[in-house]
Amino acid sequence: MKAVFVQDAEKIEIKDIDRPTIKSDEVLIKVATAGICGSDIHTYKGLHPFRKPPVVIGHEVAGEVVEIGDAVKNVKVGDRVTVEPQKGTGVSEGVMTGNVNYSDERLAPGMGDWLGTMAEYFVSPEDLVISLPDSVSYDQGVLVEPLAVGVHAAFKGDVKPSDRVAIIGAGPIGLLTLAAVKAKGVTETVITDVLDYSLDVAKELDVTETVNIMDNPNWIEETKERMGGSFDKVFITAGVPGIINQALNLLKKGGRVVTVAMFHGQQEVDIEQLQQNEKEIVGCMTYNRPDTEEALEIIKEAKIPVEKIISHVLHYEEAAHGFEIVNKKQDNSVKVLVRFDS
Repeated sequence: MKAVFVQDAEKIEIKDIDRPTIKSDEVLIKVATAGICGSDIHTYKGLHPFRKPPVVIGHEVAGEVVEIGDAVKNVKVGDRVTVEPQKGTGVSEGVMTGNVNYSDERLAPGMGDWLGTMAEYFVSPEDLVISLPDSVSYDQGVLVEPLAVGVHAAFKGDVKPSDRVAIIGAGPIGLLTLAAVKAKGVTETVITDVLDYSLDVAKELDVTETVNIMDNPNWIEETKERMGGSFDKVFITAGVPGIINQALNLLKKGGRVVTVAMFHGQQEVDIEQLQQNEKEIVGCMTYNRPDTEEALEIIKEAKIPVEKIISHVLHYEEAAHGFEIVNKKQDNSVKVLVRFDS
């Protein structure tokens, strides 16, 4: 079968590899569509903490089940599915409490012998497979996993409909966090970015205000002025230096910052502002099954057009181009999908 490899830093190759075999509790999925995630770009750049080249990349997927193991009970051949691509192993807090994202030895596609989703076929344990309703396309189905990140962020933020919410960063995860927040009933939202075309997508998701912070030293004051004050919740969806304190400066007393982005290295924290104003900073790591199920429900209900974030759908042979335009933010790229079914 054909598979997309990150062969080395910023080097994508299409290779022929053996079609994987399944264990008794696993299913084989013929991949229709896979997504390029921000964390895939970290791998592409050689920066990911646990996915290291050479590796079959990808963890977002939608496709059709073509084979099931002998012990599989609830999935059948022909099912249209997506996957929650993480599993806890051994005896750990995550396994014991049901919070897989707490697992010390959390596994995901692209780790060990679990190949990534950017291939003609992908293997998943049955208990991670989620059926797609007929009304949800494969392209929409790929968005279940990244939307689950936004849903989990809204959960960690304890979002209420009355909250005034700011999101720093209008990449795919920032936009899907916006969708998740709006699904909670929030009506006062602002999102910031350095790219107008990303902010235009946020407008299609009915954000209240957008602010381009490029060459705008007063963007924090401008953002608060345009929204009528400080924010109850601030979501960080871009892991750039200085962003923690910027988020704290947007936040009202007693408010909460949620860190959603992947960070590398240290971040400064204005501990005096944090302590004296009883502000909170909360970590947010992936998702759990309830978040994934809620994400699918949001897509199924179609009240928020999350598919608007899809900017490109490329054939897998164009994967190298897809990674390049996402990495370099070219061609107005937002969410780029890689298709295997045609």
